[in-house]
Amino acid sequence: MRFLVTAGPTREPIDPVRYLTNRSSGKMGYAIAEAAIEAGHHVILVSGPTNLSSPSAAEFISVSTGDEMFDALRSQAQNCDVLVMSAAVADYKPANVSSQKIKKRDSNFSLELTPTRDILAVIANQDRSFIAVGFAAETENIEANALKKLREKNCDLMIANDARIAIDSDENEVTVLFRDGGIQKISRAPKKIIARELVKIFENVREKCLTKKIM
Repeated sequence: MRFLVTAGPTREPIDPVRYLTNRSSGKMGYAIAEAAIEAGHHVILVSGPTNLSSPSAAEFISVSTGDEMFDALRSQAQNCDVLVMSAAVADYKPANVSSQKIKKRDSNFSLELTPTRDILAVIANQDRSFIAVGFAAETENIEANALKKLREKNCDLMIANDARIAIDSDENEVTVLFRDGGIQKISRAPKKIIARELVKIFENVREKCLTKKIM
């Protein structure tokens, strides 16, 4: 199978020296890419800035902003079998980017923000043959919020996790929500172990989709 995996944060520039970002390490996405390669799949890894080394067998695409990630996915998505959107794309970006460094002031400073494009919703709602997997990093009402995202973004699966456990950690624990209402929990473990379990789930869902089309 052909896996298209996103990982890491995005950076939305404020001026030439500052940007908005988040605390995503990219470890979960990189672990999924590695697990897919171990399982014999072709992997394209689209990654925001991280301190991680990309798997040598993966086709690697480096991006910085959410718009760059969208452009990379738009050109690759129709050729994949499984899209795994584990990247933490910034929800907002500055409405205006200064071409010069903004100088410090003695008074308060306000920064106008505008919503970024919902990459997963755009790509998952197009005419597609691949399965779309989303990630929901939440701090409250985790399953309820993840289920809402599953439906709104037209995903086949949504991987819910507690951001307070996952961020800056080599471990995670996740709940997999399926389009048909099924739920599967994976207990706390190293992200590499969880990634192997997730890849097996993705394989099964993809195979079931193919079987339904044949029938």
